[in-house]
Amino acid sequence: MRHGVDPAVPVVTFQPISRPERTTILDPSGNHPFSATATRAPLAGVRLVLAIALVAVCPTLACRADQAPAGSTAGPPPPLPPWRLVWHDEFDGTALDTTKWVRETGGNGWGNGELEFYTNRVENARVENGYLVIEARREAFGNQAYTSARLKTQGLGVWKYGRIEARIQITRGQGLWPAFWMLGDNIPQVGWPTCGEIDIMENIGKEPGRVHGTVHGPNYSGANGISSAYSLSTGAFADDFHVFAIEWQPNAIQWFVDSTLYKTVLPSDLPGPWVYDHPFFILLNVAVGGYWPGSPDTTTVFPQTMRVDYVRVSQR
Repeated sequence: MRHGVDPAVPVVTFQPISRPERTTILDPSGNHPFSATATRAPLAGVRLVLAIALVAVCPTLACRADQAPAGSTAGPPPPLPPWRLVWHDEFDGTALDTTKWVRETGGNGWGNGELEFYTNRVENARVENGYLVIEARREAFGNQAYTSARLKTQGLGVWKYGRIEARIQITRGQGLWPAFWMLGDNIPQVGWPTCGEIDIMENIGKEPGRVHGTVHGPNYSGANGISSAYSLSTGAFADDFHVFAIEWQPNAIQWFVDSTLYKTVLPSDLPGPWVYDHPFFILLNVAVGGYWPGSPDTTTVFPQTMRVDYVRVSQR
């Protein structure tokens, strides 16, 4: 989710740059010079001369076959340890687990010109049939014309690095803006965007087959966030569940949809500081309207629901 997006500025899409690899070739003749005089000789003599020449050119042939030449890599690096599940919510109960989630409320536009009021009602967020259901409704509430819900783990669960994933079936329709994202837990002290923001998945209703992964930080926030998109070959993300994930390391963040890696961001890719070296908390919400998605129109059907099968955090 963006804070303070300027509607006149398009979203910047980050495109990774391919860098050519360098290969160094060692000419063995430069290291082992030799000379030989060819003469007529019996076949056995020719074999002997060839054998001596081969040993002179590449003495490693006389070594054991399993002995690597000097300076070569002994083998691939050891595999990384497996992921270890450290936190999860499978939504198998009958009510939202308030030891894991906080209902954030308000209808102030959230810096994005949004049109919903986030409530703490079960009509807008509930656990039902094994899913978390976040429901956006067209109804006057507070100072807004729509209601929805925004949940966060702030104060209850924060993590530094790991694999953060959720299996989600998103909403459908113009003006809807479902999101699965993270904010730095130091936001009360330093504010946004200095705290950092990692958008694991965002969709705007007018792009039914596309989701976005983005980072926001100092000098690259709002419409200038560093972003890439993943598109389905056919259909819409609202048609079925999909697994959205990041793998977050000290100097890299990678984005996945259904196990397909589609984006990597490194510190060198950013026009500002890397602010992803401290704990973050998770958010799930469905916004209605805003500068980026635009407002609902006559084609938008309400209510709209985002269903979440699980949220999981794993670390190595």
